[in-house]
Amino acid sequence: MFNYKGRVVFITGASSGLGLQMAEGFAKQGADLVITARRVEKLEKAANDIEKKFGVKCLPVQCDVTDTEQVNSAVEKAIKEFGKIDVLVNNAGSSKGGAITEMTDEAWDFTIETDLTSVFKVTRAVSKHMVEKGYGRIINISSMYGLLGTNQQQTAYHASKAGVVNFTRAVSAELAPYGVTCNTICPGFFTTELTVDTLSTDEFKGYMNISVPAKRPGKVGELNPGAIFLGSEEASYVTGIFLPIDGGWSSAK
Repeated sequence: MFNYKGRVVFITGASSGLGLQMAEGFAKQGADLVITARRVEKLEKAANDIEKKFGVKCLPVQCDVTDTEQVNSAVEKAIKEFGKIDVLVNNAGSSKGGAITEMTDEAWDFTIETDLTSVFKVTRAVSKHMVEKGYGRIINISSMYGLLGTNQQQTAYHASKAGVVNFTRAVSAELAPYGVTCNTICPGFFTTELTVDTLSTDEFKGYMNISVPAKRPGKVGELNPGAIFLGSEEASYVTGIFLPIDGGWSSAK
């Protein structure tokens, strides 16, 4: 099961963090990859490392997922190189926080554009090709914060990630007749190069001990099995779901 040889996986935000971890996870299963991000040097290094380590093809494409022209160009480069995209992972994202009473239009617009509108733009571009082929797997990376509210002054982030969940439901229903599935993963706290310092503090460890039943953050690679399952041929009858991978955080609320 879960053999990806001959499959092409397109992942946004894949130069580091969870995106890179998932890229390596799919490559380990034999998939060829298209990885996109804004940081060219890190992206090219990641692609080179993946090809050497796993013996698959990995095409790095610079892309700002908020820019329609760049998105369309990246997808066309992938199609030109491989002739298809079997799996899309919408992982790229960022946010700007702030109290709701003080949040600026710029902070709100930036977060919605980066975390929600970009998912629409990339899905629109890729799904056309999937519908033509009669096969596709779309995986949108939301967040546990897309399922529940908190008092962490991240209203725009919560709203955008909740939007991703319901966007996924709508797309899943629309594309199911064409052999294309669409599902969401809602990660909890995961250790990456950007979060390791915060997650390692005594204060945050104390918070996780209280709020996360597993009493720890996710380890490197622990998101991969969920993505590999949802992107597989075997998951053909699974569509429209959201899958929390958060150590039980959302279940304990």
